[in-house]
Amino acid sequence: MKNTIIGPHLSSAKGFMHIIKEAKNINATTFQFFTRNPRGTKIKALDIKDIEAFKNQWKSDFNNNKFVAHAPYTYNLCSKNPQLRDLAFKLMDEDIKRLDIIECPYYNFHPGSHTNQGTDIGIKQIIKALNLLIDNNLNSNVTILLETMAGKGSEIGKSFEELALIRKEINNKNKIKVLLDTCHVFDGGYDIKDNLEKVLEDFDNVLNLDNLKAIHLNDSKNALNSHKDRHEKLGDGNIGHSAINRITSHPVLKDLPFLLETPNDLLGYKKEIELIRNMK
Repeated sequence: MKNTIIGPHLSSAKGFMHIIKEAKNINATTFQFFTRNPRGTKIKALDIKDIEAFKNQWKSDFNNNKFVAHAPYTYNLCSKNPQLRDLAFKLMDEDIKRLDIIECPYYNFHPGSHTNQGTDIGIKQIIKALNLLIDNNLNSNVTILLETMAGKGSEIGKSFEELALIRKEINNKNKIKVLLDTCHVFDGGYDIKDNLEKVLEDFDNVLNLDNLKAIHLNDSKNALNSHKDRHEKLGDGNIGHSAINRITSHPVLKDLPFLLETPNDLLGYKKEIELIRNMK
């Protein structure tokens, strides 16, 4: 049985101690949560008593495994609308300060969509915002993760090269790392099903595998290079069981936190966690 660090996306609406309860019930050893409403901006005040209890129990019961916060999908640091860019910056800055209180190590976000400005302009806007965010939070222990994207519409991050262009101009590169989404890279044209070694070699050459800190483990409803971004349950999509097993068993990847974003309820996540752990 594998010792894969794996868990689903869980809601923090009922508190972080409730997350621990749910994680235990489904045998998860990590988790991901949205910093606020994933389709909006609303946020609840932090319950410090709950957070302190969570931090203590997470360290004792879960080996202090790495877990991930996910920014809402509505944030766009490279929108054509400057007000939307400013709002995304303001909310990300607030998120980072809250995550330091929670002692969450990773803050993942979709780099953004350039909204017909062009990729070059969009990348420059993202770089400017990230450098300012880091300057505003120099004492933060939160590492920001750029997520690999499928390339639908005007998304930035559809290739390793685009993410590398962002990191290249970040003043403090230790604050900006990468999260790989299996559905996104597959839909984006990287053949992790039949040529995983080549994909990892390309990642290493462009971004350096040392900068890969977490994985969204999802199957895909669509074919390779479809640029659709439609997640599927593990084994039910076009990536398939064998490829998922190779990914979670790979010596370069196996010790990273794997986060499930498959279309599931808690029971479904429990079955997927069991599936991964029992793969040979």
